[in-house]
Amino acid sequence: ALTDRLAEEGSRAVLIGTGQAHPKHSSVMIDEFQAAYDMTQHIIGLGHDRIGFIIGNPHQTASGQRLQGYLDAMTASDLEVEDGMVMQGQFTWRSGYDAAVRLLDQPDPPTAIFASNDDMAAAVVSLAHRRGLDVPADLSVCGFDDTAFASSIWPELTTIRQPIAEMARRAVDLLASEVRGGRAGKSSKPTHVTLDYTLVRRQSDA
Repeated sequence: ALTDRLAEEGSRAVLIGTGQAHPKHSSVMIDEFQAAYDMTQHIIGLGHDRIGFIIGNPHQTASGQRLQGYLDAMTASDLEVEDGMVMQGQFTWRSGYDAAVRLLDQPDPPTAIFASNDDMAAAVVSLAHRRGLDVPADLSVCGFDDTAFASSIWPELTTIRQPIAEMARRAVDLLASEVRGGRAGKSSKPTHVTLDYTLVRRQSDA
């Protein structure tokens, strides 16, 4: 609603980290779907077949893209996503903790949990420690974003790194270019830039 209103008012904006391109605004993003797909394939490659997944905020498109990447990777490896292996989170530490409780309380819990961001993944690690589970010997945990949280907890998280600084720089460049063009009376179509992500392996998976 906000982005549509900005377009109606003629205000220029560049979206950063959006799950999909907007028809009237430029954007800078990564391929959220493919990144989650690659991370899930990485976890499967370690030998896991019971992989829990914690979804991010349901009102953000990126959450759906990351969920679909996980689901498609599981399907591609002929692995069933059983009931109770996917839990809703909100991208917050508390929601990740609550989701991890529901995952690990099951009679046959997952051996790995992939959370849609690092805050929720850190909460999974915290719960594992509280329950006497060794990460990663008893439970592998992976996150997404590579925020400061990922490398400030123990063990440090395996995660997907978004090039945040580069995304911000490119967004400012795009916005400045559009503003200059507007002052010169030039009209421009939205530009959509997709940057590379990196799967960063640390000590939280095995």
